[in-house]
Amino acid sequence: MALFKRGTWWWTDFSVNGVRYRQPIRDEHGQRTKDWREALSREKELIAAAHAGKLTVASQSFARLAFKEALERYLADRTAHVSPGSKRSESDHAKPLRESFGASPVGRISADAILIYISQRKEMGISNVTINMEIGILRRVLKRAKRWSVVADEIPRLPERRDIGRALSFEEKTRLLRMAAVKSEWDTARQAAILALNTTMRGCELKGLRWRDVDLIERTITIRRSKTAAGERVIPLNVEAWGVIRWLREKDQKLFGQDLQPDWYVFPHAEGFTKPDATRPMSGWRSAWRSLTRAVNCPACGQLQQPDKVCANDECNADISKVKSPLHGLRFHDLRHHAITELAESQASERTIMAIAGHISPRMLEHYSHIRMDAKRKALDALSGKGGVGGYDTKHDTKSDTDAVSFSEVLEKNGGDDGTRTRGLCRDRAAF
Repeated sequence: MALFKRGTWWWTDFSVNGVRYRQPIRDEHGQRTKDWREALSREKELIAAAHAGKLTVASQSFARLAFKEALERYLADRTAHVSPGSKRSESDHAKPLRESFGASPVGRISADAILIYISQRKEMGISNVTINMEIGILRRVLKRAKRWSVVADEIPRLPERRDIGRALSFEEKTRLLRMAAVKSEWDTARQAAILALNTTMRGCELKGLRWRDVDLIERTITIRRSKTAAGERVIPLNVEAWGVIRWLREKDQKLFGQDLQPDWYVFPHAEGFTKPDATRPMSGWRSAWRSLTRAVNCPACGQLQQPDKVCANDECNADISKVKSPLHGLRFHDLRHHAITELAESQASERTIMAIAGHISPRMLEHYSHIRMDAKRKALDALSGKGGVGGYDTKHDTKSDTDAVSFSEVLEKNGGDDGTRTRGLCRDRAAF
């Protein structure tokens, strides 16, 4: 190994396992150094990294690229490893990174520069979740250049909200379904919502659903690809979900003919346009969902409309600036939370709920099934009435075991093989 100077900057030239490494010495901020002692220390780190396989000629070449070019290479390589939706998401989250670090060589991106980027994004009001996703892309680019280990200790992960979603009240659920039926352009969002409320399916699972996944004889849906491996499951259809499947099938038959192909998507791409394509999945119903959940009724004339300062009815012109829909902010994914909540409130066993929802552990089940306060209150009210009004009665605690046997027999008759008493989704346990 050898340290030498080029001008006023220190360089290193060494070989490990027959591979030669020749590069400038850079400090912890990615800047070339003039300090001999620092150069000597950094050279030892580079040699150790080369022995550990963390320093390669390819990574050195990648580190010299401008960040914009390195980012394009990274995104192109990711195409083979992620779904089209994930690819679009990463491309969108990479845009502010491209604007901030575009001309900088990857090897010169310092921890200070990353911290400044995070601070600027926070000042713009960007959420911690979004910033963490952006830094995740930057991290993977720097890892490819073998530079992330240099800055990793100084870049903390921002705290994220751990809210568990929203369960609807009876009034909110009724309003959602009633409002969704008002306009024909909300039909797809309405049918997707009913399926989510009655099957616990995620939005990505609904969009990826094909007709081969629908068993019209057994009345079941098979989820073949999901967010996790545990999401692959078979879900029996209750009356409401079966009605939606029939409606969607009749609609697709009108659009594409009677012979629906197994590989065609249940929610076809570009539905509502002149040339819908059943061989591609629908990109989503985001616009319809936003309009549906934000729509308000004018308190003066009752006209349904989007939020604004004044009523859209020219004859009314009432002030509606403070009118807000009770469904405002409701995410489509919250319908899955609500469905799991209703299953938990129905006293279904954890095994049954996990088989339907696709969870892998009781901890994840607890994360979603946030039993609503009124259900908790009813459970505690039942305790207060135990043994009569005014207190807990222990008078019968020493009665013979014969009564206990008869009580267990009643439970066995009322419940299923695991003590459940659910209807609808949990009716057909044989599907699992």
